[in-house]
Amino acid sequence: MEVVKIILTILFILICIALTVIILMQEGKSAGLGSIAGAAESYWGKNKGRSMEGRLLKITRILVILFIVISAVLNMGFMN
Repeated sequence: MEVVKIILTILFILICIALTVIILMQEGKSAGLGSIAGAAESYWGKNKGRSMEGRLLKITRILVILFIVISAVLNMGFMN
């Protein structure tokens, strides 16, 4: 069980670092004055899932789920 705990801890640290980097790479959600004029519904607004920002959002969601699951497993008492 100790080996599993060490592996999960290393994986947890790597996920924390990756999550920090990916969150810092994302753009802010404020659209500025462009959203007033309707520029938010442009080509890039409609195809956001295929852009780099959309991919970063998907990766962030996956890493957050892994972060929560691994942190719950590491904090359970049977891993001691």
